[in-house]
Amino acid sequence: MATVNFSVPDDVKEAFNATFRGQNKSAVIAELMREAVEQARRRQRSHEAIGRILERRQHAPILSESDLQKARETERP
Repeated sequence: MATVNFSVPDDVKEAFNATFRGQNKSAVIAELMREAVEQARRRQRSHEAIGRILERRQHAPILSESDLQKARETERP
């Protein structure tokens, strides 16, 4: 298991200690780090998906409003 050392503002440390009093703070920090990593990965996947969508839109055919209306009408049961 690795050891991580970092500095935080005093008010954050005090709030953390008060909030998680009586809990295994190493376990709490590890869980918070896991959540932060997963959030960052989700954000990255989201940005990549948006990039792919925008790239595809550049190559999509341009349809007029009447073309869109016809497509809506023919695709509905």
